[in-house]
Amino acid sequence: MNIITAWFRRNLSDPQVVILAMLLVAGFGILALAGDMLAPVIASLIIAYLLEGTIGFLVDHRMPRNLAVGLVFMLFLAVLLGIFFILLPLLATQIAELIQQLPAIIARTQDLILQLPERYPDYFEAAQMRDFVASLRNELILLGQRVLGASVTWLPTLVTVVIYLVLMPMLVFFFLKDKDRMLDWVLGFLPQDRPLADKVWREVNAKIGSYVRGKVYEILIVGVVTYAVFLIQGLQFSALLATVSGLSVLIPFIGVVLAAVPIAIIAYAQFGAGSEFLWVMGAFTLIQLIDANVVVPVLLSDAVDLHPNAVIVAILVFGGIWGFWGVFFAIPLASLVQAVLNSWPKGGTGRREV
Repeated sequence: MNIITAWFRRNLSDPQVVILAMLLVAGFGILALAGDMLAPVIASLIIAYLLEGTIGFLVDHRMPRNLAVGLVFMLFLAVLLGIFFILLPLLATQIAELIQQLPAIIARTQDLILQLPERYPDYFEAAQMRDFVASLRNELILLGQRVLGASVTWLPTLVTVVIYLVLMPMLVFFFLKDKDRMLDWVLGFLPQDRPLADKVWREVNAKIGSYVRGKVYEILIVGVVTYAVFLIQGLQFSALLATVSGLSVLIPFIGVVLAAVPIAIIAYAQFGAGSEFLWVMGAFTLIQLIDANVVVPVLLSDAVDLHPNAVIVAILVFGGIWGFWGVFFAIPLASLVQAVLNSWPKGGTGRREV
């Protein structure tokens, strides 16, 4: 008991630590309690934060801020409309085609699995492969039932998408236009003397800004290049598979494996185990190698400094809490935790220079 009391006295006697702890608790409390309700606001704030980097670049090169905001916002609208009217219909068409061809793809995959005991009798047994195929078939049936059940609720989802499409551009515009006024309003509720919180924010802002913008660029580069290569190779569902490949970079170490499985299955179902299949998988592997050894070092070299184990734990924890967005922001949130731990007072004095 004395140890706990001494820890509280050493740490919470510092008002800077109390301010930082209150800000963290308030932030995570808002996300936990009102995250779903405020989702359009949070998403718009994130988009405005991403666009602010480009606006800042233009302002630094002597462009008036209002003009920079207008140009960047118009570019954002063009990208948003392109996604909604070009990319999404293309993905929807390819998903519908994939559902139609799924029985044939499953049959080809089953044939490949059942042939493994004949080709490699030392490693695979026929009974095990038959049980695996039966289990896989049952899982696919359950997945189809879940997809069918989800399709029944398409109307509320469509309404939500429309609301996002109308509200988010308006919110993004006003977040960008009135950035200074809103920041002054928020800071007015905080204590004037908050050097510890300011230090943590500066460190986190530098890391999160670099990481999120770099990760968005990485998704676009990997997705576009993969789509172009698959389209040249004549692979079916190129846009859908390229989207999966681009989003796979959100999950370090594991994402590439998760993306390779559907690509390999569809390529085998279309081309068989011939040279075209090998070309597809070779191209995918080459793109991933270039991404890991060229794109990531250029875009994210200074963004994060986390141990791989910390990255995996962050993905599991924050992904389990907030799903897709938890995975997307797992590394920035882990960087926040790291910044707080680095700035937290240590030693017996109860204070640390900031």
